Amino acid sequence: MTWRRGRRLGVDVGDARIGVASCDPDGMIATPVETVKAGPQAIARLVALVEEYEALEVVVGLPLGLSGREGPAAVKVRAFAAEFATAVPGVSVRLVDERLSTVAGQAQLHASGRTTKSSRSVIDQAAAVVILQSAIDAERTRGSAPGELVSVTKGNQA
Repeated sequence: MTWRRGRRLGVDVGDARIGVASCDPDGMIATPVETVKAGPQAIARLVALVEEYEALEVVVGLPLGLSGREGPAAVKVRAFAAEFATAVPGVSVRLVDERLSTVAGQAQLHASGRTTKSSRSVIDQAAAVVILQSAIDAERTRGSAPGELVSVTKGNQA
């Protein structure tokens, strides 16, 4: 498979906030976009961002345990990704391993001189950047899209 040109969004789903990042059309570098408040309006805002950025794909971080096992957080993210995928027909939604993405995001913010307190509002965006950057790097290296494609079945379509 050759590189698929086009913007992608990275999403870090949390209980309170959802971090969003995007990459350039050539998939070279991921940058922060915004933090969306989790809740009933979150899917609508993410759909608007997909449209605004004309994203061909959305990469959602799947929070696995260090052992690689899925816990309650992963179950929530899978359900969120399935609901989101039905809201963006024609756009691929993929789940990718996000282990330690928040830690890496915090380290990057700290390295740039931000304190933990001053980075609370953007930590989710930083984690989304780490998720998306690792996904686009993996696709360039392997030549295939990383992670697991979220399938949309008729039963969960809007």
